[in-house]
Amino acid sequence: MQDPRNPRPPSGLAWRWGVIGLAVIGTAAVFGYAGGWLAPDRLSPKKIINVLQANGGDHPGYRRNHAKGICVGGHFESSGQLAPFSSAKLFGPGNTPVVGRLAIPGGNPQAPDSSAPIRSFALRFDMADGEQWRTGMNAMPVFPVGTPQAFYDLNVATAPDPATGKPNPDKAKAFFGTHPETGPFLMWISHAKPPASYVDETYKSLNAFYLRDPAGQRHAVRWQVVPETPSTGDGSPAAGDTDYLAADLQKRLAAGPARWHLQFVFANDGDPVDDASKAWPDDRKVVDAGTIVIDSWQPQAEGPCRDVNYDPAILPHGMEISGDPIIVARSAAYAESYLRRTSEEGHLPGTERPKGETP
Repeated sequence: MQDPRNPRPPSGLAWRWGVIGLAVIGTAAVFGYAGGWLAPDRLSPKKIINVLQANGGDHPGYRRNHAKGICVGGHFESSGQLAPFSSAKLFGPGNTPVVGRLAIPGGNPQAPDSSAPIRSFALRFDMADGEQWRTGMNAMPVFPVGTPQAFYDLNVATAPDPATGKPNPDKAKAFFGTHPETGPFLMWISHAKPPASYVDETYKSLNAFYLRDPAGQRHAVRWQVVPETPSTGDGSPAAGDTDYLAADLQKRLAAGPARWHLQFVFANDGDPVDDASKAWPDDRKVVDAGTIVIDSWQPQAEGPCRDVNYDPAILPHGMEISGDPIIVARSAAYAESYLRRTSEEGHLPGTERPKGETP
């Protein structure tokens, strides 16, 4: 197992996932990041989406990352326990409708579900007064890198070589060797055995945000959604089954709703708030804000999540972004990806619109 303080790239299974898996995970997994606020000659939303699109392939109408997914719907049942820490109305008494999307990493909507050991869960909370909270979470403990530029460089380093269709191991090794912050992620992924179900996963915000309480004080937090359903396997589907995650979800929802607890993890003084590549210790304060209940699904081609941009900077009063540069970068890149996919003819197979019509 690699020492996260040692910049040498890992070996064995860790190296296999680091080079091959990150061709998918690094390229479009987790998030498409770019900073519109960065100098245009260094990095921009268009530049980062261009590299994601090149690495993931040409699939008009689809997201440039997490292209393969399924829409889900339900509601959030507030416990009221977070209300002392945030003035956001959804944490008070009552239920809030949600529109969500479960997906796998990568820009290929036909990729097999086993192509990467990470799943994502995006949610939009729709409050009665018109406010929204949008969040994208991933089933992993940390992000590989801590800055948009490093993420872009990771994409370049793990891009498929035209001659082989796989990442160039020398380029990948050079990147990992000069980015020791990738150590914790690579150690985790070398042993990752995700269950063969979206429902069994715990999804995390990775980035830190702030809650603003009724008295005006800020609290640095990350959040996670933890399933009530215990894990049922080690991620080994039936041989040849490339679409087992959606099939499993549909079967489970036919038997009853899936439920996750929305938990907020509070930082201690000195915890890194602006770097998603660094985990917080496990003993941090946790508040259970309530339960996310998912009771319906639809194919993404015609489902309500299709035209949702899960921009993590869209927050209700009582929640604020931190200084993590990746949050702003995600917001800028999401907008670029959204504009591209919604303007492309067809938008998604089977959902053609009149040319030029705005969604």
